[in-house]
Amino acid sequence: MLLQFSIKNFRTFKDKATLSLIASNYDKDTREYENIVMNDSFGLRLLKSAVIYGANASGKSKLLDAFAFMRYFVINSSKESQKGEAIKIEPFKLDQSSKTESTEFEVIFIHNQVLFRYGFEVTKESIISEWLFYKPKTKEVELFYREGNEYKIHNRNFSKGDTVAKEGLVRDNALLISVAAQFNEKSAIEVLEWFEKNRVISGLYDAEYRDNTVNKISDKSYKNRVLRFLKAADIGIEDLEILTIHSGQSKESPFNTVLIIKNIYEDKIKIGTTPFFLSLDESEGTRKYFYILGPVIDALEYGGILMVDELDSKLHPNLVCKIVSLFNSKEFNKKNAQLIFNTHDTNLLSSGLFRRDQIWFTNKNKYGEAQLYSLADFKSDEVRKNDPFEDNYIKGKYGAVPFLGFFDNLKFLLTENENERQKS
Repeated sequence: MLLQFSIKNFRTFKDKATLSLIASNYDKDTREYENIVMNDSFGLRLLKSAVIYGANASGKSKLLDAFAFMRYFVINSSKESQKGEAIKIEPFKLDQSSKTESTEFEVIFIHNQVLFRYGFEVTKESIISEWLFYKPKTKEVELFYREGNEYKIHNRNFSKGDTVAKEGLVRDNALLISVAAQFNEKSAIEVLEWFEKNRVISGLYDAEYRDNTVNKISDKSYKNRVLRFLKAADIGIEDLEILTIHSGQSKESPFNTVLIIKNIYEDKIKIGTTPFFLSLDESEGTRKYFYILGPVIDALEYGGILMVDELDSKLHPNLVCKIVSLFNSKEFNKKNAQLIFNTHDTNLLSSGLFRRDQIWFTNKNKYGEAQLYSLADFKSDEVRKNDPFEDNYIKGKYGAVPFLGFFDNLKFLLTENENERQKS
């Protein structure tokens, strides 16, 4: 499970920003049973979901982009680039000094009953520093610390990583963790395994997970699980079938498409069923809900983190609430998967699904710098657990809303412009 994710000097985030899923002590009597996982080994109470609000271009999506970049770079830096190739990093651009400074990432997580702390600093040219600590029991142990091409490595607990570093097998633009995993270093493999089971997806564009969800329907057990979710959503789907389309061009591979089966009636009496093409005959909301079920089901069944940019896009607010409820549920979320998403749907703030420490905001200052903070960061006399969070947020009490004062004067400005045109 994720405990903490931090970034610095990445896109809109100039200063360090930290998303924490360690539960605060303010709300110990609020949804403690549903929303909290107790880790007895380390004495931690961890949150199973978090929601991020903010104005357009305030940094909500960039925060998820940062985790997506870190995940990709950890998994692929040793195999998908060559010596001398630039690292595709984007530092904060609205400050002259930041453009030439390094970008920093760090995660703290628990995997296989071990607590890891891993991070790195990079520029477009090279790895500036990289570190890995782990805590198998009560004491945190440094497995390695790297500064450029200088390494301090625990030669007993990270021995294969020590070997590849000494033999010069780690490029300037590759992470030691990635190279060490290729040489079967146990701790490095565990870190990569954790990153691989986590996903960052778009709620606006389903192309990256659509085919994966569709192709899994051929498995009867999986299809039945999807059907249960569809029927629970009350959208009139009785069954599913896979139709394989063969192109007339021999070079093109066949592809699968989904037929949804609905009841047909005469005088309100069911007389049979009829198929429809999901991709042609159903609404964008139904298609989005169907396609996103694949990542949701996978997360619930195998654990890990599911991060979704714009989860609420095209979905009814009640459906979004139900998806969040699945992750908060002890019955359905037995592997302690975590859902992190951003949204503009303020209804969730009054749904009662979230504690204060699960509600996060991104806000930009006048210098274009994004800041990340939680509702739990406010003093207890400023934000109480029974406050109307939705109303207060819309009124701007927590910040992270657009300043729209220009619109108050819009009618006057338009009228003034029209008068100027008439005079000319």
